[in-house]
Amino acid sequence: MTSMVPFLIYLAIFAASYLVVNKAIRRAVRTGLAARKTVTFGDESAVVPDRAASVISIVTLFLLWGIFTGSALVPAFLHMPGPYIGGGRFTYVVEDRDGRRDEATVFWRVAAPGEKGEKPEIDPGEGPAKNDAIVIRAYRSAQLSWDRNDEDGFRRKAGARIIEIAGVPVDYDPARRGEADASDRPKPVVEVENATVTLSDKGALIITPYTGWQMEPIWLPPPEDVVKRLFDIASEGFRGATLWEHLGFSLMRVVVGFFFGSLVGIPLGYAMGLSNWFRGWFDPIVEFMRPVPPLALIPLVIIWAGIGELGKIVLLFLAALWIMAIAARSGVSGVRISKVHAAYSLGASKSQIMRHVIVPNSLPELFTGARVAMGVCWGTVVAAELVAAEKGAGMMIMVASKFQNTDIVIMGIILIGVIGFGIDILMRWLERRLVPWKGKG
Repeated sequence: MTSMVPFLIYLAIFAASYLVVNKAIRRAVRTGLAARKTVTFGDESAVVPDRAASVISIVTLFLLWGIFTGSALVPAFLHMPGPYIGGGRFTYVVEDRDGRRDEATVFWRVAAPGEKGEKPEIDPGEGPAKNDAIVIRAYRSAQLSWDRNDEDGFRRKAGARIIEIAGVPVDYDPARRGEADASDRPKPVVEVENATVTLSDKGALIITPYTGWQMEPIWLPPPEDVVKRLFDIASEGFRGATLWEHLGFSLMRVVVGFFFGSLVGIPLGYAMGLSNWFRGWFDPIVEFMRPVPPLALIPLVIIWAGIGELGKIVLLFLAALWIMAIAARSGVSGVRISKVHAAYSLGASKSQIMRHVIVPNSLPELFTGARVAMGVCWGTVVAAELVAAEKGAGMMIMVASKFQNTDIVIMGIILIGVIGFGIDILMRWLERRLVPWKGKG
């Protein structure tokens, strides 16, 4: 249930934002062509991104990130409960093989994330079962061998066992765990203040302090930690190269692979769209390779082209090739035949029809394919750089993951997403400038 909380909060913010923006503060008069339409539902051209929704969506994601990581950028009253930090204690009763009993106390302390903490100083007591102390790291549980300082008769190897924890009777004998009637018996779980206590298979105490709802930094660091790591790497570099060199190498590989993939794929797609022979010859190959993910080709590309730059470029070339071929083929197939007949009636030759009719009318499909291909290449280059790369965004993520530097991993993911989004915006701008006739018949 706890894992569903962020999702439920997200849905609640979405619903509330929709009601507020669309009901309470909606502008009375809309401008543009969409405002003049009498029918908009089902008309894709009437649907444009709501900028308010985009801003609220991004803010919501960062807000959830902050409240579930205890970020200093978010007011403290919005933070989800964090892990318990502090001390506690509970008593337990030990029974030896002869039925003698004694009571002892466990003093435990939880250290804050990133800190070692000090074990509480305690009085061991005078009975045969001695008091114990333990330090537990936040978000972790700890196992305590409660009998390591007890007298011989009250140790587990002598048959002693815990029969009560914090006043709760415990019916669990490690010596019987292999018996049929005891194997299915669940281990006791006792609630103590700010923690739960259970027993291991061998009868040791397992103490689990409450972890709260916040994410552990090793799994998800707060936003400010990621931003700090970004500035650190931007100024100091990472593994002998600057941040811009890493990103530049990745972008260079993508551009080169996309360029050669388009150089081969676009003519191939035009040929398949204009010639029955080319369509019949290459269609099985293209349709066979289209659903094969580029990552599945990595072992084969390494065998063929090695693990150097050539191998990475070849992989990106293959990632873009089939997408651009299909986009060019679809662009040719989508040209209205009435335009071709009109050009023929005006005396146009085949080369003129190709230049003035087919190519201009297929450009919208080509740009759509190029946007998809660039996205696939940008995603593929990260995986390609996982194999023997000295520079690149993928290499940064791979190395950081080995050392559990989650802040660097998230920083790399965000940079990859931002650059990919920037590439898509650039492709849209080029499409608007170079293909102004798109969607105008």
